[in-house]
Amino acid sequence: MVTREALIGALADGRIHSGSSLALRLGLSRSAVWKQVHRLGEVGLEIDVVPGRGYRLRQPLDLLDQARIQAAVGALARAACESLEVVGITGSTSAALIAAAPPAVGRWRALLAEYQSAGRGRRGRRWVSPYASGLCLSLAWSFATAPRDLPALSLAVGVAVRRTLAACGAAGVQLKWPNDIVLGGAKLGGILVDVDGDARGPLRAVVGLGLNLAVPDSLRQAVAAEAGLAPVGLDPAVLAQAGGRNGLAAALLAEIHDLLAAFAGHGFAPLADEWRRHDHLCGQPVTVRSGATEATGVARGIAADGALLVEGPAGIATVFAGDVTLRDEP
Repeated sequence: MVTREALIGALADGRIHSGSSLALRLGLSRSAVWKQVHRLGEVGLEIDVVPGRGYRLRQPLDLLDQARIQAAVGALARAACESLEVVGITGSTSAALIAAAPPAVGRWRALLAEYQSAGRGRRGRRWVSPYASGLCLSLAWSFATAPRDLPALSLAVGVAVRRTLAACGAAGVQLKWPNDIVLGGAKLGGILVDVDGDARGPLRAVVGLGLNLAVPDSLRQAVAAEAGLAPVGLDPAVLAQAGGRNGLAAALLAEIHDLLAAFAGHGFAPLADEWRRHDHLCGQPVTVRSGATEATGVARGIAADGALLVEGPAGIATVFAGDVTLRDEP
């Protein structure tokens, strides 16, 4: 795996590199380089083989840099950070943080990966993202005691993500209950929150965020195979304004840190109106699936605690958990 990540680093500039130069740089034979190049498709990378000249990535990569992210995350968030790590390939950033010791109360740890082999989405779906094509990050935070409106934490994080993107110039970003970031009716990102500990404290929340930046055909095909909402990427001009993947990652971590610190004392209520202003589902016909049951109705926004309100034949129903789609979505 280390050799594969070193090879990706060598090819990241998108230029043609000869097999002999790569072999010298990596300490491998040319045949071993050839084998490693042809394995890059396993992590979603597309390689051009140029006869007589060598290999190149079809698209150059803006790789994550731990030092750059730490420098850009801001003094307040940096002071509360216990650890921030960037890895090339891992199973799941959230699973890795869950397996580690929790941070101290009011402090956080973050793990970012270029590629997740076992990234998780909602309701057992996989989170699919080719190597370095988006952002895959998780942040662990410890509350002194369980905050009010804890089930609405994923909605609150959605507000933080939308704020960050808007500050970088992204227009029209919406929030889809309970954990999706939507742009133009397609999925820009997803949030998954895992909580463990004692309600009396301390209690750890691990916030996982997957954000699409570039959307190659391989990603569209993989998401279609998972029967998920079609993916959309971020406008390159927005990403450039954010300072590339590293600048955007730092801005997201800082905003999520600030959100969690405020949520500890005030819960979701101060964020509810902001969430409503960007509600993707409100006023639209939806299908709600929970376990083996399925119901239809019209989405009527959210309650103060973040529960979804759905109007059906019997009136307004309050939905606390479930998978909600527009009726023409998969």
